[in-house]
Amino acid sequence: MTLVQEIRKIDRLEFTLRPTTMEDLDAVVALINKGGVDQTGHPLTDAVEVKADWVLPSFDLEISTRVAETAEGQLIGYIEVWDIDAIPVLNWVWAQVDPQFEGLGVGTEMMEWAEDRLQATLERAPEGTRIAYRSGALSSHKPSKALFEGLDMQFVRRFWHMMIEFDGPPPEPVWPDGITLSSYAERPDLRAIAIADDEIFQDHWGYVSQPEDHLEKIFREMIDSKPDFDPALWFLAMDGEEIAGICLCSHSRTEYPGAAWVNILGVRRPWRKQGLGLALLQHAFGVFYSEGKEKAGLGVDSSSLTGATRLYDKAGMSVVKQQDAYEKEIRPGRDLATK
Repeated sequence: MTLVQEIRKIDRLEFTLRPTTMEDLDAVVALINKGGVDQTGHPLTDAVEVKADWVLPSFDLEISTRVAETAEGQLIGYIEVWDIDAIPVLNWVWAQVDPQFEGLGVGTEMMEWAEDRLQATLERAPEGTRIAYRSGALSSHKPSKALFEGLDMQFVRRFWHMMIEFDGPPPEPVWPDGITLSSYAERPDLRAIAIADDEIFQDHWGYVSQPEDHLEKIFREMIDSKPDFDPALWFLAMDGEEIAGICLCSHSRTEYPGAAWVNILGVRRPWRKQGLGLALLQHAFGVFYSEGKEKAGLGVDSSSLTGATRLYDKAGMSVVKQQDAYEKEIRPGRDLATK
């Protein structure tokens, strides 16, 4: 298949917008980390993490990404479009421009390409539903916010990374009556975990529920793409044979050296307000501490509808990073997202 290249000229800067290939992996990682160091003082990712996304069967690298490259062959921008949901009404766009080339229109051209790319979702989304996309950036990064506002995107939400540093053993968890602890290693029922996750997040702002088959498929792809996946770190709070809560964790996250990461934490509705979320979190902290981890972190909606930030405060966590999310409507209609 011939790759169609689009040549742009902005303020005498000539660059090519072309599909990303696996050969671009190291250059894209270097670009992302250059932006990370510029904005936060440290790298954000590594080749293992980026490749794990690129090889997902639901994600088409050629169709859903672009790199911006100068006439001299320097990679100065990267963008990816995530519309892999079975019901693709709320999609995610993420981009990075080389800090030395900010303000020259590279980000604008990439985002406009993403909007054109997302027209494909109109055919797959249910008739009459609202379709939008979101993007985000560090709250203090003015070039990104100017880019979003210049594209008529609207600020919609603020998200936090929260962290706890261990200065001793975490408190022992107190489990509600009738709850036992298990893990995915002991109960490898991925469909049950996916269904529990979907029920939990139906109460979270912006969530769009998806079909069960699709949810299980995406969870399977995520597991298979990660070489460091550890089923023993997917903790399950069980009430008999039912999953009451989940705490799905990873041993590390490149952005925060020395830290373990809680990817998903949630309790299903019938088991809430009993201290189960705190117990799951404290159990995870105990495991991390026993492994020699210095700290642990997670991401959270700063205005969580379920009061998650209060739980994390109680667990001794504090905000270490703040990001702003912006949204743009592609098609008006019936909104399927939780508000």
